[in-house]
Amino acid sequence: MSQPRSGELQVPAGPAPERFRIEPPVPFPAAAGGERCPRTLDASLEHELRPERPLQPLLWGSCQPSLPRPQHRDQNGNNLWTRLLSSHHHHESRWDQTACPPSAPLEEEEPEPLVFAEQPSVKLCCQLCCGVFKDPVITTCGHTFCRRCALKSEKCPVDNAKLTVVVNNIAVAEQIGELFIHCRHGCRVVGAGKPSVFEVDPRGCPFTIKLSARKDHEGSCDYRPVRCPNNPSCPPLLKMNLEAHLKECEHIKCPHSKYGCTFIGNQDTYETHLETCRFEGLKEFLQQTDDRFHEMHVALAQKDQEIAFLRSMLGKLSEKIDQLEKSLELKFDVLDENQSKLSEDLMEFRRDASMLNDELSHINARLNMGILGSYDPQQIFKCKGTFVGHQGPVWCLCVYSMGDLLFSGSSDKTIKVWDTCTTYKCQKTLEGHDGIVLALCIQGCKLYSGSADCTIIVWDIQNLQKVNTIRAHDNPVCTLVSSHNMLFSGSLKAIKVWDIVGTELKLKKELTGLNHWVRALVAAQSYLYSGSYQTIKIWDIRTLDCIHVLQTSGGSVYSIAVTNHHIVCGTYENLIHVWDIESKEQVRTLTGHVGTVYALAVISTPDQTKVFSASYDRSLRVWSMDNMICTQTLLRHQGSVTALAVSRGRLFSGAVDSTVKVWTC
Repeated sequence: MSQPRSGELQVPAGPAPERFRIEPPVPFPAAAGGERCPRTLDASLEHELRPERPLQPLLWGSCQPSLPRPQHRDQNGNNLWTRLLSSHHHHESRWDQTACPPSAPLEEEEPEPLVFAEQPSVKLCCQLCCGVFKDPVITTCGHTFCRRCALKSEKCPVDNAKLTVVVNNIAVAEQIGELFIHCRHGCRVVGAGKPSVFEVDPRGCPFTIKLSARKDHEGSCDYRPVRCPNNPSCPPLLKMNLEAHLKECEHIKCPHSKYGCTFIGNQDTYETHLETCRFEGLKEFLQQTDDRFHEMHVALAQKDQEIAFLRSMLGKLSEKIDQLEKSLELKFDVLDENQSKLSEDLMEFRRDASMLNDELSHINARLNMGILGSYDPQQIFKCKGTFVGHQGPVWCLCVYSMGDLLFSGSSDKTIKVWDTCTTYKCQKTLEGHDGIVLALCIQGCKLYSGSADCTIIVWDIQNLQKVNTIRAHDNPVCTLVSSHNMLFSGSLKAIKVWDIVGTELKLKKELTGLNHWVRALVAAQSYLYSGSYQTIKIWDIRTLDCIHVLQTSGGSVYSIAVTNHHIVCGTYENLIHVWDIESKEQVRTLTGHVGTVYALAVISTPDQTKVFSASYDRSLRVWSMDNMICTQTLLRHQGSVTALAVSRGRLFSGAVDSTVKVWTC
């Protein structure tokens, strides 16, 4: 843990309390790099890089093994690449596009043969198990591994970083699902080694199928081994031979054998027996009796469940009462302590107010005497304090200027509400999302939050309560913006347009034609600007038509800002591009950052316009749009700076170090 700066409050061990920490001014050092903590969704389709590593192919993550593979040949001499998925893989994989589930204990499962018709590319192989990816996921280091490998391993084999699953790698899963394999009923074991190795069995199923369609085919394969339903002692059969066997089977039982009929015979004697079976005439009565017994058994099981539920509820209520009693006692103790602290704080505030009044009087006297000299227009931003309380990286910020409230969304799945005017404390913590909070937006007196759980939650700012939850996308909601009483939400390859009707969101239209994650959305005047991969699309908000497309370079677009005269965007490869808003011609590329530019913000005055940029390199930069130069570099965060917000000349910055800092002139 780094030592606190002079004048800062030291954070004790354990969860950090929610507070506002006053920080002293420090000199302004030159820009410096730092360790990277990649954004949650940055690497889902684009490999995140540390500055010192060269760019690797995006689609395959970082898996580029060159390990030897066992080679086998069929009867025609063709090479067949075979590989047994080790026991750390799931027996029945799901090639789907669901979000990452929480980790759970993994049990050893029976391996299944996996023989490819053609040798897969090594780019589709996991560097941990050296096999083809099984349920591929992207980890926090930006690399792709099998889910089970990532959960079992502690360190990344590429950069030795801690492995934590972030999101499914949908693109790689789809690629692997398109590979052709031999049916498991057309394979046989070679040798007796461990793990087992398989090859094509010329006497088995001759079909090759897509890996994603494996279960559909093998469930109905004519070469699938089956047992005679009449007698387990009958020799094993293939499904294609079952029908012929049943016609000759000598072990057919009477359908009333469970009631005591002892008949066993072939098909011919079976039909004759049914005509004379003493139970055949009672079959309706026997069936009704069975149905009644079944209903009684189900009803009894339901009653047992209800009794168990009531017992558990009674136990929980008892525990809850005990907890409430203890909580009440603690709150009384805290109330007494807070009362004494408030009295001390009030005395301190009065002393500070008196000192400020004396200082203002002194400054006014000097102004009247004309001894201060001319005014320096150069604005220098300084860190005035830090909001501390989140238990994970801060990914988004939003300001409600009417009430001087700041909202911050974090990886801890919460939204904190900060007072930026009087107490500078956390007013409330909003809970409701099941995933990382990635986007925040305000329209009127409503707050909208987007999350990795694919939902948008509507909050009433007046009472800070949740009023609605909308299942918005099939993938995480990356960004939100509102304009003209409409809400725009960005996700994977899509922007959805919602009409705001009270607390409801009515889907109006889905904007398509996007080929990547929509990480940036900005609404200015009558236009919507969206950033996806290496393009910025400009949409007419009234018609919802795309009217212009700007092509970028230097990686995907991560952030957009619009001033009165320029369109500005930050990219994955550390660049900031500037276009003229009227001619749509690129006028400048600003350099200086050594990491992805995650966020942009604008403060405009009648005299000048400043653009603020936040980067993975832990720094913020201040750019003058009059001469397109960097006028200041701000370094106080201990992690990547991921979010910016401005209000009344103040700048708020959120970072991976779980804090929000306040900057003023």
